[in-house]
Amino acid sequence: MSRLGRFLALGDFEAAAKRHLPRPVFGYVSGASEEGRSFHSNRTILNEYGFVTRVLRDMPTRSQQVELFGKTYASAFGIAPMGINALSAYRGDLVLARAAMEAGIVSVMSSASLIALEEVGRQCPGTWFQAYLPAEDARIDAMLDRIEGAGFEVLMITVDVPVPANRENNVRAGFTAPLRPSARLAWQGLSRPRWLWGTFLRTLLFHGVPHFENTHPVRGASLISSKAVRDLASRERFSWSHIDRIRQRWRGRLVIKGVLHVDDALQAQALGVDAVILSNHGGRQLDGAVPALAVLEQVVAAVGSQYPILVDGGFRRGTDILKALSLGARMVLVGRPFNYAAAVAGEDGVRHAISLLKAEIDRDLALLGVASCAALGPQNLVRMSQGHEN
Repeated sequence: MSRLGRFLALGDFEAAAKRHLPRPVFGYVSGASEEGRSFHSNRTILNEYGFVTRVLRDMPTRSQQVELFGKTYASAFGIAPMGINALSAYRGDLVLARAAMEAGIVSVMSSASLIALEEVGRQCPGTWFQAYLPAEDARIDAMLDRIEGAGFEVLMITVDVPVPANRENNVRAGFTAPLRPSARLAWQGLSRPRWLWGTFLRTLLFHGVPHFENTHPVRGASLISSKAVRDLASRERFSWSHIDRIRQRWRGRLVIKGVLHVDDALQAQALGVDAVILSNHGGRQLDGAVPALAVLEQVVAAVGSQYPILVDGGFRRGTDILKALSLGARMVLVGRPFNYAAAVAGEDGVRHAISLLKAEIDRDLALLGVASCAALGPQNLVRMSQGHEN
């Protein structure tokens, strides 16, 4: 782990990943839609809040544990679902899930992944599964059967992608779906030999050409097939009636990701959805969509403090996590930094990233004068930009 000593914060992994990954792959992971307004607002809104500290609190130990769905997790953050992790790091989805399982935190596997969900479910029990579902009952039923059969107990459905976003950044970076071989792409691989041999060629040698394994009830198209576009097709007709039907059929915990409106959170709660994730998809969908923190207090007030509200988008520091928890979030999901950590140093990198964030949260709780994440509340913050307390 001494080689990871230079990584002092989650943000340090991004620059290293940019040097390690081919430009198209890094561009896919790091990019946002259009002008990146939502992407940047996820960070800037965090600066609008300042802490009100308490002192002389006699806290020799702190707890960052959080209870969710009857299970106690070691910290109030988890790893968000991210597509095609296995193109950034060798067996990337397994790397993330194993490190999270070892640390006792939540990890969510994306359906836009290149490793079969059955393999992750078998090796990393307790992992959540995220799905993009079509508006076709037969295909939904078959997919639910497959997810349940693989042992997943928490199903997260992402609902903010009725149509593919305008990812100009991907085009400029040279990333396409399907991935098209070209001289430019070949040069990018050759100029990153660690990634070329350690991830790409190693994958080809031991597992063949990567496929979108989990977008359908059966194995999907390969990463270089024109059918990959079909696998990522539009979902304009997916609606609340489908969520209602899924809730009646799915026996595990059901979570909806991509909500930003109070009425949608209330609708999910009324249908028996177990939790909602406030999210603008990391700035990768509608450019200009508000960050989760902008609506968090309003949503929590509407659904009640006992109903779990999770958030994601732009969280990088322990102080970021504590701000979200103070505003009523039950848990925060963090995405890109863990992908970068996996790309740079595999499972050791993800373990180190997790330990850094946990250490920050513990230190920040002590400095804030709060003994546990569960004790955080609006009394710990001031909305500085508007000059009033929350």
